Amino acid sequence: MATVLVVGGRGFLGGFIVAALRRQGWRVRTLARPQGRTLGDDEVAGDLTRMLSEADWVQALDGVTAVVNAAGILREEGRQTFEDVHYRAPLALANGCAKRGIRFVQVSALGHPDDGGFIASKHRFDAALLALPLVAVVLRPSVVYSHRGSYGGTSLLRALAAFPGRSLLPGDGRWKFQPLSTEDLAEVVAAACTRGAPGVHDLGCEHPIALHHYQALWRQWLQIAGRGAWQVPLPLVKCQVWLGQALGRGPVNRAIWNMLLRGNLAAPGSHQRVMEAFGVRVRALDEVLSAEPSQMQDRWAAQLYFLAPWLKWSVIALWLWSGVVGLLTPASRIETLTHGSVLAEMAPVMLARAAALLDLALGLALALVVRPRPVVLAMLASVAAYLFAFGVGLPALFMDSLGGLVKNVALLPALAVLWVLVDRR
Repeated sequence: MATVLVVGGRGFLGGFIVAALRRQGWRVRTLARPQGRTLGDDEVAGDLTRMLSEADWVQALDGVTAVVNAAGILREEGRQTFEDVHYRAPLALANGCAKRGIRFVQVSALGHPDDGGFIASKHRFDAALLALPLVAVVLRPSVVYSHRGSYGGTSLLRALAAFPGRSLLPGDGRWKFQPLSTEDLAEVVAAACTRGAPGVHDLGCEHPIALHHYQALWRQWLQIAGRGAWQVPLPLVKCQVWLGQALGRGPVNRAIWNMLLRGNLAAPGSHQRVMEAFGVRVRALDEVLSAEPSQMQDRWAAQLYFLAPWLKWSVIALWLWSGVVGLLTPASRIETLTHGSVLAEMAPVMLARAAALLDLALGLALALVVRPRPVVLAMLASVAAYLFAFGVGLPALFMDSLGGLVKNVALLPALAVLWVLVDRR
């Protein structure tokens, strides 16, 4: 059984590629960052930000007959730069493959270098790869989607298609591209490990499709009532793109926006050439969607896309406001509230100030930390403790006409839902 090394095999695209390779009988080895966990038998430790010389790839390439590079980042963050992740590390890997006679399959991206650093760095490596003395196949897909999940920009597009009442559409949605499913891309990648002429191959469905048609097909598949679309004025869209670029967050940045405006189209005749070279027919979106019905979970995922950050930032605002109010409330008012209860004997002012500081700390932590699940768990614990303490110490608060205390009963499941939604793996 031949062995293939997949770089980026733990990402969204990489997962489908690994599955396709295994179906075709390959022994798959994936490059993975340990990140404090024990690696599996099919994983080899590695970090593209540190594997910048050929010597760093010796262990990963041991016994390998083909390499698939599906690693990529849409924006630079910390140590992860386009230069290292898209160029220097893959070039070191490719040089190692050239010396060992290993076939190299590069998953690049369709676009123009002027669109941004993401595309420019990918294409710069493509050119360097094809100049090396090895068999190298460069695949440049258009927009990639899956009916079994989504990631990044395709998640946003699906959420816009699933908006209540009507879809939301950037401008008039006239821009055209040639989307393909991750399943079809994975089949092409798996085939390219053994066949297909070296060089660049553009990937996409046969006929270009406009964004508004793409969105309409997804809404129909999701079985969400309402036809047509609300067009979002382009100045507002550009503002969101600018904000995403400035904050370094979100699925849309300047490069993605430029790719959309230019039109993400494959070279003429690419669809037929791909089918002849790899024996895989890239299907049209309506054909892919008609083959698999949507389920309730698909609608949930699409419609929770905007609700998840709304819930998160509402909780952040609530905790910060609670902390501020707790610090500013006069001590006399706190003592009056607890007078005659068991809480009066427990230094209520000090407890109130400590609880306020805790609320501020948790609110800031939820806003800033990368992995917020422990923070949400601490919030759950604090609300449960708050309910218990005041329920025992001041049970009359349950009868407050404004429901100040009893509303926390609903906050508990809301935090539990947030605990689920903040897992963005």
